[in-house]
Amino acid sequence: MMSRVIISALFAGALAGLIAGVLQLVFVQPVLLHAELYESGELVHFGAQAVSAHPELPGFEPVRDGLSLIFTMLTYTGYALLMIAAISIAEERGAHVDGRTGLLWGIAGFVAFHLAPGFTLAPEVPGVAAADVTARQIWWFATAGSAAVAMWLIGFGQGWTAWGVATILLLAPHIIGAPEPDTFTGPVPTEIGALFAARALGVGLAAWVLLGCFAGYFWRSEGAREARTT
Repeated sequence: MMSRVIISALFAGALAGLIAGVLQLVFVQPVLLHAELYESGELVHFGAQAVSAHPELPGFEPVRDGLSLIFTMLTYTGYALLMIAAISIAEERGAHVDGRTGLLWGIAGFVAFHLAPGFTLAPEVPGVAAADVTARQIWWFATAGSAAVAMWLIGFGQGWTAWGVATILLLAPHIIGAPEPDTFTGPVPTEIGALFAARALGVGLAAWVLLGCFAGYFWRSEGAREARTT
């Protein structure tokens, strides 16, 4: 069982992380680099002259971008380990998980780790005003954890009690509210911040859907292989 979990998570996480890393390099990184020009003062929003919305940005850098890909693959491998562990528990309860049903697991993971925290604490570009990082991290982990439990209760809970608890877990962090800065300042145009948030969430959705599909596929494939060898 343990080898099945590890092998499935490694393959699923590496593949999904590689695709997510490429999508981030193509769609998210250019927005970050653009924001950094305002953070450093190289570009000034609302300056005396109009600023181009399409400045020249650094091209592909093998070391930086290669490390970024590796880090993303490691990150999604960690997510895959969590997902495969949950899938193994669900299978013991009678659930059937394969590449197709894994898509639902991916959507649930996206809701828990991206959409739920981002609903109140949106992805941020460099240079924007932000509250204390420790307070934000605590709120993020609490929100992601409660949303993950809520997804489990929605999927496997029985009756209105479980679904009611799931609703409370999803709403509570946002009713309490995320830490906010005392004042809203920052040199980055709001258009760049909005584009970054949209692309970060979009890439996150694609990555998690792929992760769920890969996790379900490799979990089922490894199970079939173990059955043939025993």
